[in-house]
Parts: sequence; C-alpha cells; structure tokens
Amino acid sequence: MRVDTGLTAALADAGAAAARAEADGFEGVWGYETNNDPFLPLAFAAQATSTVELGTGIALAFARSPMTTAYSAWDLQRLSNGRFILGLGSQIKPHIERRFSMPWSRPAARMREYVAALRAIWTCWQDGTKLDFAGEFYTHNLMPPHFNPGPIPSGAPPVFLAAVGDAMTRTAAEVADGILLHRFTTVAYLAKVTLPALEAGRPNRDPNLAPIQIALPAFVVVGDTEEQIAAGMAATRRQIAFYGSTPAYRPVLDQHGWGELQPELQQLTREDRWAQMDALITDEIVAEFAPIGTPEDAGAELRRRFAGMVERLSLAPPGPVDPDLLARLAAAVRREG
Repeated sequence: MRVDTGLTAALADAGAAAARAEADGFEGVWGYETNNDPFLPLAFAAQATSTVELGTGIALAFARSPMTTAYSAWDLQRLSNGRFILGLGSQIKPHIERRFSMPWSRPAARMREYVAALRAIWTCWQDGTKLDFAGEFYTHNLMPPHFNPGPIPSGAPPVFLAAVGDAMTRTAAEVADGILLHRFTTVAYLAKVTLPALEAGRPNRDPNLAPIQIALPAFVVVGDTEEQIAAGMAATRRQIAFYGSTPAYRPVLDQHGWGELQPELQQLTREDRWAQMDALITDEIVAEFAPIGTPEDAGAELRRRFAGMVERLSLAPPGPVDPDLLARLAAAVRREG
C-alpha cells in the first residue's frame, strides 16, 4: 500500500511542503481544489521534488473544457518528468451551474466522454495523429501546429476519477487508471457498495488499461496530547458535517443507520447555520470515519481497516497538523505491513 499525503500549504510554501513530504518518505502528494486552483501548487511541488508522485485530488472536470484540462495536465507531466496523476471529479450540480456557470447533465456519461476526449487530445500531441473527436457533450477537431505542445518522453499522465455513487464508480472501473474514493467513506461502505460497483464495471474495462488503482484520502484524528486530539476531533466533525449535508453522500450514512442526518444537515446549510451542524456529528460517527489516537495507534488502525482494500492511502487530516506527527503516522502505516 502506497502512502500519500495532501498538499495543504499556501501556494508560496507548496514546494517546501512537497519536499518535506518526499523527505519523510511519502510516495505521493495530492493538491486539492477548494479555495485555490489545484494545478498551480503542483507546479511548485514538481520543481522542488524528484521522486514523489504529484496528483490533483481533485480537479473539477466539468468546470473546465477537456482541452483546458489537457494543457494543464500535459504541462505538469512534462515539468515533473512523468510523475503527474490527473485526478478528476464531477462536483455536484449547484456548484457547476451556480458557482462556475457551466453545464450539468448526466455526470457519469459526461465524465466517460470527458476522459475519452482528453486521451484523444493527448494522442494527437504525442503521436501526431489528427485531432477529430466528436461526442455528445464535447467536440475537438482543431489543433494547428502552433498550439500543439508536442510529445513528452513519459507520455500521457494516468487519469483517476473521484467516485462515490454506483454510476460514477462503474465509469471509473471502465475507463480510468485509478479511482479516487471520497474521504467521506467508511469500511462498510467501501466493502458493501464501492468494491461491488467496481467489480460490476470491470467486464467493460478498456483492455488497454492496466488494473485499476484504488486510492483513499483517509480521515484520521492524530495527536500526542489531549489538546491535539480535541482539535483534530473538532476539525473532523466539521468536515463530516459538511459532507454529510450533501444528498449524493447520504448512502454512506445509510450504511450505518444515520441517513436521517443528511436532510437535517442540509437544512442547516440552507439556513446558513453552519456552526450548529457539528453538534449533530457524535463521537461514534467520527470514530467510524476516522481512526483516533497517537500516530502509532492511528497508523496501525488505518492499515487494519484498509490493507488489502486500497492500493494508495492518503494521510491528510482536516486542519493544520504538525508535519512530524504526519511523518510518524506514515511510518506506522508502513511498519504494520
């Protein structure tokens, strides 16, 4: 199991943070699309590192055209000497339509075509073939030489798709190099919903693709002191409440009999009562999503839960965490194996 971490530093500090992660033995560093562009920090990270893999976890596909994403991914693949992973996600309809003013329809079908469009563009650049992609959602048939960045020694980057529901999980199984599980995932949901959906999609998998990698950015509450644990619990509770308010994520709560929390949390978001959401997330719920304890104890529990189920485990607890704690946590995950 590969052990990764998240790149949460400010843009100016992204290179140093990635270099520290590489020195601490992490095998991958993921940049997020929250309050910044996910590609820019990875450019700094690429120049400051030499071995660690660099991925977007995630970049919003439907907020960008396939051509826009293709250029950003190609640049980072070239800059990192082949260490880039393009992680894509769909987001949800209100964000795509109201925050980005972009079209939304049939996300699984659109994502399948998006990946096909990306690969058609990259094949044009790498092999010199004519660009002639025509789909239901995207059309790309113009690539003058002046705008063609040309081939790169490593070839195109792998594409990972973020998935929670059955349809997107099957899509990932069919067309992606890897699946990025949502951190709003429990062992029960992974075992009873996600893995069966992946199996259902495997018969339709592109035969040219290698076996799919399963990557999980895991919740974890880690600390040596009561104060550190309390801060981690608060940050994790807040994150779980935020994700739990989304209707698309209710099936995860349903696996544990907590489904009725979702409309309650959603109503609080509509009333702009964000501060009151955390109180609905009990310690039992936090513990189901996140191992809690010292780096050594939490690392052992992470491996116990997910070894044999995922190929990549990303350690990125919500909120600021001492890098020394993260390094010990990663060592503990690896030491158990």
